[in-house]
Amino acid sequence: MSNRIGGNQVKNRAPAAIQISAEQLIREASERQDLTSNVAGVVINKVNDAEEYQSQLRLRRKTFEDEIRRQREHIGTWVKYANFEEENKELERARSIYERALEVDHRGPLLWLKYAEFEMRNEFVNHARNVWDRAVSILPRVDQLWYKYTYMEEMVGDLPKARAVWERWMEWQPDDNAWLSFARFEGRCGDLVLAKNVLERYCASYPSVRSYLKYARWAEYDAKDVVLAREVYERTLSELEIEEVNAKVFKYFASFEERHGEYERARIIYMHAVDTFKLGQGNAHKVTEDADEVDDNEKSRRVDLYKAYVAFEKKFGNKEGVENLILTKQRAEYRAKVEAEPTDYDSWLEWTKLEETHGSPADVRDVFERAVANIPPANDKKFWRRYIYVWINYALYEELEMEDSAQAVKVYNACLGVIPHKSFSFAKVWVLTAKCHIRRRDLKAARAVMGRAIGVCGKESLFKEYIKFELALGEVDRCRTLYGKYLETYPENCEAWKKFSELEESVGEVDRCRALLELAVGQESLDMPEVLWKGFIDFEINQGEGDKARSLFERLLEKTGHVKVWISFANFEATEVGRGVTAARDVYQKAYDRLKEDDLREERVMLLDAWRTMEKEQGSAEKVAEVEAKLPRRIKKKRMKTDPHTGAELGWEEYYEFVFPDDKKAGGNLKILEMAAKWKKQQAEAQKRKADDISS
Repeated sequence: MSNRIGGNQVKNRAPAAIQISAEQLIREASERQDLTSNVAGVVINKVNDAEEYQSQLRLRRKTFEDEIRRQREHIGTWVKYANFEEENKELERARSIYERALEVDHRGPLLWLKYAEFEMRNEFVNHARNVWDRAVSILPRVDQLWYKYTYMEEMVGDLPKARAVWERWMEWQPDDNAWLSFARFEGRCGDLVLAKNVLERYCASYPSVRSYLKYARWAEYDAKDVVLAREVYERTLSELEIEEVNAKVFKYFASFEERHGEYERARIIYMHAVDTFKLGQGNAHKVTEDADEVDDNEKSRRVDLYKAYVAFEKKFGNKEGVENLILTKQRAEYRAKVEAEPTDYDSWLEWTKLEETHGSPADVRDVFERAVANIPPANDKKFWRRYIYVWINYALYEELEMEDSAQAVKVYNACLGVIPHKSFSFAKVWVLTAKCHIRRRDLKAARAVMGRAIGVCGKESLFKEYIKFELALGEVDRCRTLYGKYLETYPENCEAWKKFSELEESVGEVDRCRALLELAVGQESLDMPEVLWKGFIDFEINQGEGDKARSLFERLLEKTGHVKVWISFANFEATEVGRGVTAARDVYQKAYDRLKEDDLREERVMLLDAWRTMEKEQGSAEKVAEVEAKLPRRIKKKRMKTDPHTGAELGWEEYYEFVFPDDKKAGGNLKILEMAAKWKKQQAEAQKRKADDISS
């Protein structure tokens, strides 16, 4: 096939019969290259005798000198010049070039390094010492010069001079790696005591976490001294300030103990770290370090520390250790919540419950104290409700769990001192304080608290609790006094009037009870007058005073004509205290006429139902039939529904209406309705007959 591309032809891409590799191409090119030139194309002159050699050297030196005159500050040219002389064994000339170069730039570390390496390559040790000494004197902060200097002395085997150089360097207080290298040098010399002294000096010069950790790791890995390493870790925690110790110390220390099989020691270290860095212990807030000021790296290290603790407990822990780990995590979560929102009292309460179950009393009290210290920012009662529950739980813990009622009273008093009573108060706190005094058998203090509560707060619940307390003690006179103050404060409270009357009735003071009820029903405004009237009537009935009860019913019906009052009046007459069934019928009839006059249809139905029930129980069949004859008929009607605001028609709606037989105006309507129903029935029968005829 042709290689020409055109039309429908395709280029031949088949491999050639003879393959040529890249290696072969390079080899052939190298063989064919002109031996008189190098790769860069520069012609290499062949030297045949000494004169030509010297001529060539002069030519090259002139080139270097010209280049130096043009760029005197270019150190690379000086170094190339010196290397050229060194290659040609002109060592004195090379040394002279380095010296000339130092006159140009004696602050360049690279030049000193090249100069000293030149002397070392050619085994001029004393010259090299001289160069290193001059270099470190001029540039004492360049660590590489010191490292090379000490390395050379160590290589030539002059250890005292090497140690002297190290000591000379240490006077300049270099960085961490220099001290550690000095210690390792002493270790290579076989003197671990001197190495230890070096690191002691290092920690004294740089008392930081970094220096102590380097010392500990050297003791463990280089010196193989586990006791010394443990001692250094312990000194790190004791000698450094608590603000300087970070999570890395605890992690390294615990890992060290774990590697050497001291699992209990490692667990104690982890627990101490958890307590120090606020990862869940109750008293960890005493650490002066503020968690918000910790940088991101330290936060990350603390997270890694906690993960290491979790992994440790999973590998070597027991049930108790795992539970403690879970509690630690829960404490950390609660601490994060309350630090983000100090007035989140639900979280505070949950935290206190956790400490009550698993913590010590000191931890529980500590959390409670921290919680109650966060007073709500506004004098709005809705913000104070959950806060007050923290105080109450605190007091109950002291009284029930710790069985210290005196401390509980102190907590209640502290709570009462915090509440802004001029804006609002909490009756529950006053009552709980008084009850705590009662349980301590201090009635005088309990009465004082309740009296103060009524004066400051004056809520109904306080009167009720105080009266209940005095009534349990049998102090009737005190109860009368309290009821008097209660009714002076809340004269419209029917429940208070009723309870007061029941108290008088229970102690046999009938006249006082009757007078009290008479005074109560004579009040202008009452919140639930029906309760009071009913209580008054029931009282007279219980006393067998039918006439007085009847008089009360009549007085009540003058105030209200409610159907239930009529029914109660009629039922009263039907009892033994009343005048009998006949009088009850008269009351029902009178009530029926009154309701009919007022056109109250549903009330009339309720009355007739009650009347019929009475006749079934105490009357005859004829009387029952008479009452049933009065019962209405329930019919469905339609009416137009309208909007009460705009008056617009909304559509038709169905409703039910009661039609009584004795209503004169309903007579014609009933007849029409009966005729309509009869016609509808006839139409349905006609349609049915027609359908039967078609089917047949």
